[in-house]
Amino acid sequence: MNAMGERIYNEKGSKKGSREDLAMSNASTQTGSMEDVSTTSSMESRLREPSWPRSWQAYTCWLGCFFLMFNSWGLVNAYGTFASYYVGHSLRDQDQLELNLIGSTQSFLVLLFSAPVGRLLDAGHFRYVIGTGAFLVPFGMFMLSVAHPTNENALANYANIWLTQGFVVGLGMACYFVSSSQVSATWFPNRKGLAVGFVACGASIAGVVYPSMTRYLIESMGFNNAVRLVSTLVAVTSLFSLIFAQPNPAHSHPKPQSYRALRTWIDPDAINNKAFIWFTIAVAFLFFGFYPVFFNLEEWAAVSGYGTRNGSHVPIHIVQSDNKPLQTFWLLTSMNGASTIGRLTMAAFSDRTGQFNMHIVAQILSSLLVLVLWSLAGSTAAAIAFCILFGMTSGTVIGLPPASMANILAGTYNTPETQHHRHTKLGQWTGMMYTFAAVPSLAGPVIAGHLVTQYSTYITVQMWAGANLMVSAACMLVARWYLPCADGERVGAKITRALGRRAARTPTGCGRGPDSSGKEKGNDPNTDIEGMIRVADGGGVSHSQAPTCVPSRQISDQTVDTLERFPKAVAPEKVV
Repeated sequence: MNAMGERIYNEKGSKKGSREDLAMSNASTQTGSMEDVSTTSSMESRLREPSWPRSWQAYTCWLGCFFLMFNSWGLVNAYGTFASYYVGHSLRDQDQLELNLIGSTQSFLVLLFSAPVGRLLDAGHFRYVIGTGAFLVPFGMFMLSVAHPTNENALANYANIWLTQGFVVGLGMACYFVSSSQVSATWFPNRKGLAVGFVACGASIAGVVYPSMTRYLIESMGFNNAVRLVSTLVAVTSLFSLIFAQPNPAHSHPKPQSYRALRTWIDPDAINNKAFIWFTIAVAFLFFGFYPVFFNLEEWAAVSGYGTRNGSHVPIHIVQSDNKPLQTFWLLTSMNGASTIGRLTMAAFSDRTGQFNMHIVAQILSSLLVLVLWSLAGSTAAAIAFCILFGMTSGTVIGLPPASMANILAGTYNTPETQHHRHTKLGQWTGMMYTFAAVPSLAGPVIAGHLVTQYSTYITVQMWAGANLMVSAACMLVARWYLPCADGERVGAKITRALGRRAARTPTGCGRGPDSSGKEKGNDPNTDIEGMIRVADGGGVSHSQAPTCVPSRQISDQTVDTLERFPKAVAPEKVV
C-alpha cells in the first residue's frame, strides 16, 4: 500500500510538473493573457453600457416595433372575431376547416417568410421590409371591405375573402413579425427579454382592441364600414412604424457577398447546433397546437352554452343555457388581455432567470391548462378562468421565442472572438426557426377544424392542442440539455459532476456494504477513496489487511484530482 501511495504521489508530481512546464510556455502565457484581456475588456464594456438606453430614438423605435407586432400577430389573434361573424352570416355554408384556413394562411405566410425577412434585416434593408408591410396590410384589409357583400344576409365569395384577408394581409404581416423583435433588440442589449416582451404585448393588446372595435362597429355601421375603419387604424400605426422603427446605428449589418448563395439564407452553424434544432422542432409543435385554441374558442363556448352569438351556424348542436351567458367575443378578448400581463411579467423575470428557462416553464403550464382545465371546463366561470390563466402563460409562450433564440446564440457564441455573432445572426436564426414552423401553423388549425367536423365535438381540439403543446415542452427540455449555461458548461456536465460528487461522498461497490463477516467495508482505508487519500498523505494502515478489490486507474486519477484540488485536506491519522 505504501507503493500505491508513492505511485499516486509520483503521478501527482508528474501532472503538476507538466502543468508548471506548460504554464512556463510563452505561447500559452500569451494566449491566456490575451483571453483574459479580451474577456475583461468585454465585461468592462458591457458594464459601461447603461441598463436603459438614454436616446429618445430607442423608445420611439420601441413603440414603432410594438405597432409592428400590433398589426401582425395582433390581427391573427383577432381573426376569431371575424370567423365568428363569417360562420353566422356571409360564410355560413362553409365548413369549419375552410374558415380556419383563412386565419392559418395568415400565420403560415408570416412564418414562411421569416427566414428571408430576418436575413434582409441583418443586411440592413429594414426600410424596404417595413415599407412593403406598411402597404400590404392596410391594402389587404381595405380590399376585404370591397370584396365582402354589403347585404348582411348575402353569401360572400370564399375565394375573395381568403385572397384579401388571408393572402395579401398575411404577406404584409410577414414583413412585420421578425422586424418587431429584431429591430427593438438592438437598442436594449441589457434588457432584451423585457424589450421583446413589451413588443410582444402588441399582439395581445391588438387581440383586445381589434375584436372589441370590430364587434361594436359591425353592430353600429355594418361589416364593410367596420373593416374600413380597422384598415384606417392599421394604416396610421403602420406609418408610425415606418418612420420610427429603425435599428440602433451602432448595430452592425454585415451584407452577404451574394444573395444567390444558399449560405446567405441558411446558416450551417445553426443546422449543426443541437440546441437550435430541438428548439426549432419545439416551436413547430407549438404552432401545431397554439392557434387551434384561439380559432375555435368562440365556437366551443357557443356550442357548450358558455357564450352567445347571433346568427350562429355550426354543425354541432348548441346547448341552450338559462343564465344568459356573455357574448363569446369577450372570452377571446379576456384571453388576449390576460396575455398582456403574462408577456410583461414573465418577460421581466426572464432577464434574471434566463429567457429560455422561463419559456420552458410557461410551455409546460400552457399544455397542462389545455389538457386539464379546458377539457374539464363545465361552467361559464371555468371557461373564463381558463381564458385568463391560459392567456397569461400563452402570452409568454408565443412572445419569447425570439428572446429564447437570443439565449441560444449567447450560449453558442460565448467567446470574445465570436460574441459579435449573437447580434449579426439573430435575425437569420430566428427567421429559420419560424420558417420551419410555417407548415405546422397552417396545418394545425386546419386539422383541428377537420376533427370538429368529423367527430362533432370540441374535445378533439382540446386534446390535439394540449398534446402538441406538451410535445413542444419536451423538445424544449432536450434543447436546454444541449445549451451551455452562462458559465459555458452544459447542463449535462453539471448534473454529471454533481452526481459524481455524490458518488464520491458515498462510494458504492467494494467500498461500502457488509462483507462476509458482516462488518462494514466503508471504514477500511484500503477499500475506499478516503482511505487512499490518507495513505497518500502518510497515514498508517493495517498491513495485515489486504484490499478486497484492486483500485482501478479511474479511481487513481480521481484520487489524484482530489489531492490536487485539496492537498493535505485530510490530516494523517493512525489506524488501530
